[in-house]
Amino acid sequence: MSGHSKWAGIKHKKAVVDAQRGKAFSKVVREITVAAKIGGGSPEGNPRLRMAISKAREVNLPKDKIEQAIKKGLGELPGVTYEEMVLEGYGPGGVAILVEALTDNRNRSAAELRNVFSKHGGNLAGAGSVSWLFQKKGLILVKASLIDEDRLMAIGLEAGAEDIRQEGDTFTVTTTPAEFEGVKQALAAQGIVWESADVSMVPSSSVRVEDRATGKQLLTLLDALEDHDDAQHVYANFDLPDAILTEHSAA
Repeated sequence: MSGHSKWAGIKHKKAVVDAQRGKAFSKVVREITVAAKIGGGSPEGNPRLRMAISKAREVNLPKDKIEQAIKKGLGELPGVTYEEMVLEGYGPGGVAILVEALTDNRNRSAAELRNVFSKHGGNLAGAGSVSWLFQKKGLILVKASLIDEDRLMAIGLEAGAEDIRQEGDTFTVTTTPAEFEGVKQALAAQGIVWESADVSMVPSSSVRVEDRATGKQLLTLLDALEDHDDAQHVYANFDLPDAILTEHSAA
């Protein structure tokens, strides 16, 4: 989907900046706590926790904070209890948006996120209204300048990747959630550095937004949703011209 991988790369760079400001710490701590609560405190037997710890290391969360978050999830230390919630809605241009959140107060989070939607030209919708458009997939983005396509194909497909496509200057390696870690490890073993690697909700169809003003309003909404403390992940099925994405990233 044109533009989608570029947005994923932009989000990853923004996350790095947020991490430098310490802004990302609370989100990864929440994810570790919930992952440990749901699946146990062993990363080897808990894929969600393993991924959460990997993200925590990317943003340089200290090791003792990781351990404390796990203990809070296991109930070994006191702490706030978070629960998962999913909000569905539409943004400018009729783009479907899915927000995964972790909250200690569902009513507060729903009200605040509803306000974010309405403030930026979007609206919340009922459960199931857009979630059917998305499938969970592993996405690994690799700069095309770093590797030959045939070599990436050989390594990725051998390791269990579903698909490898080039979009502009980026290769997108798609996997099932179960094969994600294996493909990552196979690429790392060959010295291949990725731009970003996440298990994401990938839309089965997209909405093309050509109008510049509408596109900018949509991206502003998505940024505002991601900046909310309770929002862990924000997904959308937009298809935007690269020029709009580049302009928004530069701003």
